[in-house]
Amino acid sequence: MFKKLSKIAGVLALIAFLVITLAFTSIKYHDAPCSGIVIEYAPDDKIALDKAVIRKIILNADKDLLGQHFDSINTAALEQEVEELPAVFNAEVFEMVAKDSTSYKGVLTVRVKHREPLLRVITKSESYYLDEFGYKFPVSSSYPAHVLVATGNISEKFAREELLPCVSFIENNEFWRAQIEQVYVESEDEVILTPLFGEQLIEMGSLDNYQEKLRNMKTFYKKVLANNNWNKYKSISLKYRDQIVAKRK
Repeated sequence: MFKKLSKIAGVLALIAFLVITLAFTSIKYHDAPCSGIVIEYAPDDKIALDKAVIRKIILNADKDLLGQHFDSINTAALEQEVEELPAVFNAEVFEMVAKDSTSYKGVLTVRVKHREPLLRVITKSESYYLDEFGYKFPVSSSYPAHVLVATGNISEKFAREELLPCVSFIENNEFWRAQIEQVYVESEDEVILTPLFGEQLIEMGSLDNYQEKLRNMKTFYKKVLANNNWNKYKSISLKYRDQIVAKRK
C-alpha cells in the first residue's frame, strides 16, 4: 500500500513539475520579442508574389512589429491584410520562438498559399487570370504564369461560365493538355482552338457539348492525323453534332 501511494505521489509531483514548467515557458514564449519576419510558400505554386511585397504589407499593417512582444501582435489582423492581395488564396501568420543561451527570441512566420490561375484572358481592354473557382485577379510581371491563353471577343460572364469549364476539362485531361496551345473567341458561337502540333485550327462553334466534341476530335487525331496527315488540313470543324468536317489546304 505504501509503495502504491509513493508511486502516485511521484506521478503527481511529475505532473505538477510539467505544469509549472509549461506555464513558465508559455509566459516566456508570449513575452519573447519579434526579431524578424519569415515569408513561406510552396515552391510549386504556379505564381509567387515577391516576398518583399508581403513583408512590406506586414510592416505597414503594424509599424511597431519588430521588437514587439508576441502577446501584443494581432496575427489574425495581419492574415487579413495579406489576404487582401488578389493573388493570395490564404495566409497563415504564426509565431515561432527559440531559446538561445540567455533569452527567448522569435520570428513571425507568414505562410502564403497563392491562387492557382487556370486561364489567362486577353481582350482589347484588359488582361486577367481566372482561377478554378472563377475568381478574377490581375496579371503582373512579378508573378507570370504559364497557363492556357484565351483571346478575342470575351465577356467576363462568358469567360467564367462557358470558357472556364472547357479549359478546366482540357487542363485535367492528359491528352488535351498536351495538344491545345491557345483559345480564340470570335463570338460566343465561334470558339477556335489552336493546337501545338499541326497547322489546322479546331473550330468548336459554341462550347455546348464540348466534351463530346473533343472526344470526337480525339478519335480523328488517332485515326486520321496520326497517319502522317498533320499538315494536310487547314481547319477541322466540330460545329455539327456527331460530324467532323475537315478542310484540306
